[in-house]
Amino acid sequence: GFIFTTALPPAIAAAATASIRHLKRSQAEREAQQRQAARTKQVLAAAGLPVMESATHIVPVLVGDPELCKMASDRLLGVHGIYIQPINYPTVPRGTERLRITPTPFHSDALIAELQDALVETWDALGIPYASAGRPAVAKSERIIP
Repeated sequence: GFIFTTALPPAIAAAATASIRHLKRSQAEREAQQRQAARTKQVLAAAGLPVMESATHIVPVLVGDPELCKMASDRLLGVHGIYIQPINYPTVPRGTERLRITPTPFHSDALIAELQDALVETWDALGIPYASAGRPAVAKSERIIP
């Protein structure tokens, strides 16, 4: 750290090493993350949101349009104070644009419910199609742009 400005400070390197050692022995954090990821997938799917299949802790929610995906991400941050990364082409094929949600062990059931409400409000405001029929999409010309 003294010679190269890009080197990690010794305290940060020691903290990272201690974290790695802890996680090699403990399963509690992994189990909590898997539990909250499964809970998030369940809650969002129950609301009719188009949760895509995922064997990992990542919860992808299909938007299917690059413009809408960016608008949804911007609205979630601007209106609800929730930052969710939009994933667009070329990272994913065209037509499969999505929001990538990554729950942590520290995201409580209350925060997951808050996320669900924010996503439903965003889907309704922007007219993004739901996974289930019975929730009509709004024509593009009628979308509310924040």
